Amino acid sequence: MTGDPKTHANRRDLGRVFNEVADLYDRVRPGYPDELFADLVDITGMDERSSVLEVGCGTGQATRSLAALGCSVTAIEPGRDMAALARQRLAVFPDVEVETSTFEEWDDRGARFDALVAASSWHWIDPSIGWRRAHDVLRPGGWMALLGNVVVRRPGEPEVYAETADLHERFCPGNPGWGHPPLEDEVRGTGGGWGLVDDPGGLFGPTLVRRYPTVQWFNGEGFADHLRSTSLYRRLDRDVREPLLDAIAERILTRMGDRASRRYLSVLRVGQRTAARPALDQPS
Repeated sequence: MTGDPKTHANRRDLGRVFNEVADLYDRVRPGYPDELFADLVDITGMDERSSVLEVGCGTGQATRSLAALGCSVTAIEPGRDMAALARQRLAVFPDVEVETSTFEEWDDRGARFDALVAASSWHWIDPSIGWRRAHDVLRPGGWMALLGNVVVRRPGEPEVYAETADLHERFCPGNPGWGHPPLEDEVRGTGGGWGLVDDPGGLFGPTLVRRYPTVQWFNGEGFADHLRSTSLYRRLDRDVREPLLDAIAERILTRMGDRASRRYLSVLRVGQRTAARPALDQPS
């Protein structure tokens, strides 16, 4: 649960770029299916008496579903504009409070929770702090839940990366992030445990993993807006990003009938807090 502090700082700063496009993010980014939250309730026993801490709530997509369960929700979001939009979107829920802070620096004021939920956000948390902090703010028997959306493709279905690989290479050659999403069936057969984030060691028990296929449909301009909301494209210089995305929108219009899919496997990973807090790692 340790790592390079510079890497963690870079990851945190990159995570905050979403704050630059809060309204766009809220409009185009996918939420999570109702079945996922139904399974979360079945696994954890959450109900209207439960208290939930949400880490990295963004503009409140997952928060709305948690609040609809009747739970009280404390949501943390480091981006000021994202947090402000979340407060606006969630004003109809009296038991939701949005605080502007990173999880690492957040003042919990002694509060303890029945569940901690992080939706597409835990990979931005410093793992040398995050897992232990999660264990500490949960009550005995509390639950940790990570939600995410993995981009996938299906065989034989037109796919934007395949149709625009030449454009990506023309405008931003050699970027290692470019590439086709994995096949849906390949993703279903891999990625147990807590997925790609650092392992929590003995802080949480065995992980239950559930997957749910979802899809978004866009025209060319809509797909370009979606890409504008993602970290891979946000970190490009504007004079590279905007001509590339304009060209992608035009390609979708001319070659794909102005209709493109963005397929996902929404993933739920849930583990229960262990009773004992393992000793701190010893420096090497």
